[in-house]
Amino acid sequence: MTVRSKIVLVVAFALAVTGCAGRKTHDLLNTTTVTVPASDVAATHEIFVATTRKKATKDPRQVFDGDRSPTTSFASVEVTVPKIHRVGAIERVRGTANSNPAKDFTATEVEFYEGAPQFAQAVGADIAMRGDRALVFVHGFNNGFDDGIYRLTQIAHDTKYPGTPVLFSWASSGKTTGYIYDKESANAARDDLEETLRMLAKTKAKSIDIIAHSMGTWVTMEALRQLAITGDRDLSDKLGYVILASPDIDVDVFKKQMIRYGKPDKPFAILLSGDDRALRLSSLISGDKPRVGDYGDAADLASYGVSVVDLSKTKGGDRLNHAKFADNPFLVQLLGDRLRAPAGLASDEVDPAQPIDNLGQGIGKAVGSVAEIVITTPFKVLTIATGG
Repeated sequence: MTVRSKIVLVVAFALAVTGCAGRKTHDLLNTTTVTVPASDVAATHEIFVATTRKKATKDPRQVFDGDRSPTTSFASVEVTVPKIHRVGAIERVRGTANSNPAKDFTATEVEFYEGAPQFAQAVGADIAMRGDRALVFVHGFNNGFDDGIYRLTQIAHDTKYPGTPVLFSWASSGKTTGYIYDKESANAARDDLEETLRMLAKTKAKSIDIIAHSMGTWVTMEALRQLAITGDRDLSDKLGYVILASPDIDVDVFKKQMIRYGKPDKPFAILLSGDDRALRLSSLISGDKPRVGDYGDAADLASYGVSVVDLSKTKGGDRLNHAKFADNPFLVQLLGDRLRAPAGLASDEVDPAQPIDNLGQGIGKAVGSVAEIVITTPFKVLTIATGG
């Protein structure tokens, strides 16, 4: 099979499993203000943004589009969460209609910063006010600017994260057919993520946690690798949790990245799932080579100093099983329990595997008879299974 034929097959399969019959829009802002009673809104979150996307000119409702910018832009977005919100879900309007704050996640205000100094001052003030912690989220393939904003809002809200949420939004095209473009955009963004992390480290933040998803884990690992090369892999001891969810990284490449980075000193977890259909597509495009996110040898990965949580038996929120870390209600709540404890405290526990063990045990109890979670750490392998 030729490369072109393989890509056509992949795209056809992707469209089939995602049900993308119509055009997916990436509108974030409403054309008119929709006002609802305050009692219909659960919370308002301010999301700080560093992005390598260009500002949207053809459709300003998108705010930033999928084109690449040679420089990093900075903004903040206020997003309301409806009272009817369910943990793990992102309630949003279909098509180009205006969102209703009583029913949908709704972006109410966007502020643009002239440059890095102004952004650093604003995000630094928010970090100092909220408790000296920041959570950086790096989205994955086929994500518009809106997707990243809403996902981080959902994570911050559902986990009750006690710090400042910061979205690093690289220039994904937001299209199922844009895999190769997205891969190159991820490559182009690694320096920008590195500089964003350094900027946050210069604030009063005591802990900078990172959650990266899918292809965003590639950008993250490359930025961490670059920090390690400069001798500052832990951001002057401010790096907190690193959580790589469904990593879309070639296994051999990941091993080389970890060799350069070295064995982590703080909790560093990989969440993988053998039934991840999105990573099967990625593997097919990449010459049938395994990706870290559905790799079958957890002990091999753990030998590089990371903890591996196999979520294959837990239920995902969609047919791709690619975002269990955020759309499985039990998992996102347990993730919140762990994130609310600073990483420094977690790493000081007697048993370094304890944070991951607790996560797995909690999932096992919560999900019930179908749950079987295997946690592989550099120290031991733990299987949690519950019978009906």
